[in-house]
Amino acid sequence: MKQTALSLPALRGVVESMSDDGLRPAREAALRSLDTRGLPTLRDEDWKYTDLSSAIAISNQWLKNGAPAASDDLQGSIDEITAAVAANWLIVANGVIDDTRFTPGDAIDVERFSATTAPIVADRALADLNVALLQDGLRIRVHATPERPLGILVIDSANDAAAVSQANIEICVSDNCSAEIVEYHASVGEGDHYANTIVSLDTGYRSQVGYTRIQNRRIGHVFTGRISAALGTDSTLDMANYDIGGGLVRNDVDINLAATGAAANFNGLYLVGDNQHIDNHTSVEHRVGPAVSSQEYRGILNGSCRAVWNGKAIVFEGADGTDATQANHNLLLSERSEIDAKPELEIYAEDVKCAHGTTVGQLDETALFYLQSRGIDKMQGRQMLTHAFAVDLVSRTPVDATRDAVNALVSARLEELIRVQAQ
Repeated sequence: MKQTALSLPALRGVVESMSDDGLRPAREAALRSLDTRGLPTLRDEDWKYTDLSSAIAISNQWLKNGAPAASDDLQGSIDEITAAVAANWLIVANGVIDDTRFTPGDAIDVERFSATTAPIVADRALADLNVALLQDGLRIRVHATPERPLGILVIDSANDAAAVSQANIEICVSDNCSAEIVEYHASVGEGDHYANTIVSLDTGYRSQVGYTRIQNRRIGHVFTGRISAALGTDSTLDMANYDIGGGLVRNDVDINLAATGAAANFNGLYLVGDNQHIDNHTSVEHRVGPAVSSQEYRGILNGSCRAVWNGKAIVFEGADGTDATQANHNLLLSERSEIDAKPELEIYAEDVKCAHGTTVGQLDETALFYLQSRGIDKMQGRQMLTHAFAVDLVSRTPVDATRDAVNALVSARLEELIRVQAQ
């Protein structure tokens, strides 16, 4: 039976048992807010395609068990991931911060939430849940241009019992700075797991940020993640999002363009197979002009699976000079695959340039026949056409240090999807 309500008494008991540190007031405030708001349901417009009952069931079981801390050894997985991408790594493993691999320098300052008095913003239900159960968070300030990308690895494990983890990271890039950031999500283990992550990014005057986010959790694990970005005057954000794994996945990308000359360019690639549900919701708010936003998401689906893409751009009154484009393209390799695509434009200004569109299709049989006529077998032809559909977004990875890792992950996942299609 589906569980639609979080056990608030059990949650309250766990929150009260957590460390009496600087986060206690924030945890208690988040608990009160969650009691009022509740978690999203299918009745909420933004959640009508994505059912969180599995996340709630995992959470309730974990809370019932007393919220045990995961103790699995993640060292091998951490070594493999950090070796694949040359970055200065901060790690959140099973909700616990590990900064032993991070090399402090003149360019980056790092503080823990528990060591500061700055408030924690929780403006929606999943943020309330995050803060209520947060063991600790990270505040990162980039005040000069680092020599290496900043890497943030969120990794979890679940074996015998249900497990839940929270991660919360705030990043501020100062004026006139350039920064490359890698956000990597992974998980291991055969047990039930739910991870809930929040990242906020603020960019200063004329700063430039390249941001690559990779989600490669175990198929079957549940993940909800949100990144919110507020861009400063004449600053630029180039972002790429890659969804490779996960069972039930919900990504929210919220971008606030409240300063003139700001530009946000972000892309996404989601590869969806059997027993996967990946939902991408993006929102860009153009509050002043001129400012530019451009987004393109592509999906490749095969088997019994579902994907959701909802891209919204809002141009507020007075935001003249806005240039906003959004595109979504999907390749369905199976009749059992489903995509729900919804591009949205809300325009309340006059002097703007806006466009949106979405496409859904299958492999071009004419192109496939052409390849076969040139001596390429059908399986290899499908691989070539499918990879060609994805390779453009892979090449647009804004952090060079991630390009090889992203290409390897995408190629391996595409091979799995094509192999399933041939069976």
